[in-house]
Amino acid sequence: MRTLLTRLRHRPWTAAFLAALSAVGLVLSALVAAPVSSAAAAGCRVDYTVNQWTGGYTAAVKITNLGDPLSGWRLTWTYAGDQKVTSSWNATVTQSDRNVTATGSGWNGNLGTGGSAEFGLQGSYQSANPTPTAFALNGVTCNGAVTPTDPGTPPTTPPTSPTPPTTPPPGGGCDGAKVCDGFETQSGTAPSGDWKFEAPDCRGTGTVTVDSSVAHAGSKSIRVDGKAGYCNHAFLSYAKDLSTVGPQMYVRMWIRHTTALPAAHVSFVSMPDSSQGGKTLRVGGQNSALQWNREIDDATLPAQSPAGVALSKPLPTGSWQCLKLKIDTSSGNLDTWLNGQQVEGLHADGVPTADIDQQWLSRTTAPRPTGLRLGWESYGVGDDTLWFDDVAVSGSDIAC
Repeated sequence: MRTLLTRLRHRPWTAAFLAALSAVGLVLSALVAAPVSSAAAAGCRVDYTVNQWTGGYTAAVKITNLGDPLSGWRLTWTYAGDQKVTSSWNATVTQSDRNVTATGSGWNGNLGTGGSAEFGLQGSYQSANPTPTAFALNGVTCNGAVTPTDPGTPPTTPPTSPTPPTTPPPGGGCDGAKVCDGFETQSGTAPSGDWKFEAPDCRGTGTVTVDSSVAHAGSKSIRVDGKAGYCNHAFLSYAKDLSTVGPQMYVRMWIRHTTALPAAHVSFVSMPDSSQGGKTLRVGGQNSALQWNREIDDATLPAQSPAGVALSKPLPTGSWQCLKLKIDTSSGNLDTWLNGQQVEGLHADGVPTADIDQQWLSRTTAPRPTGLRLGWESYGVGDDTLWFDDVAVSGSDIAC
């Protein structure tokens, strides 16, 4: 071995080779030892809008990513009161003690720079419902500023182009339903295709337009400018027959409006009903709470007593709400959910319940809706501006 080494040392090309090999080793060592620079900038803003009533509330939450694109998001906050989250939509929301975590759904889990995601939740409280003020997105405080995680190291790759927000499935995930429409294919401002404007009894000054500035998901919705005054009707009407949907008929919509439901009777859902000879099965408000109304005899669900109205719920303003209706065309039973929560006063199961269904059970013929209209019908007072989006009609249950 010594003889071989002695020979190598005396060959000039060998010394050069060993020196080059040593230099390569130093370079490789430096590459392995060098820290990787992320230089990712993080920042966010959160808008948390509350609508509340005694003992309950909904919150519309909007996250805006001000930093580098995110391939998944997790928003956390802590309640200062005794709030309890009971349901959510467009995000998975969990709670441990006062600590709340929301994570994105599959279709809104990516946030590009400047991109935003919106979700909602419903909850209850006993003593107080203060609005949370401290949020963190993926562990970074949301204060409206951008904070580099490694401010001293320049990025090693060119900046990434902003990723546009991911668009949810058309119709809000209701494939296979008889109606499944998020209005994304509408062009212009006048409803077209399967939808048309209709004033079924008499027309006032209300209007129905396609809105490209407000949407629950995607980029479009239907806007209804509803006006007060007796017989002031303005509806978006589905042009095809729905009498084949059943025997369970589910109707789901996302709705947003600006003015609290009035004390007087108004309707924003109107379904022509063959069991009433074409008169309508209606959903709207009275005494500031949601109600069903049967046109043929003006019966209401719940009964309009103080106890009955208390078993219904208001329709919160200023944020998107998921309203789901169920009509059993065989038994005549009805059910109603607001943001995934069953509304006690809007439930009819054929068993008489005081302050709820005594009027409703006066007629035993089961409803058989043949169409769907969404809009505004006033019987005296009550202007309102409403938006409808992600509308579905199906013979099986449809999630919010």
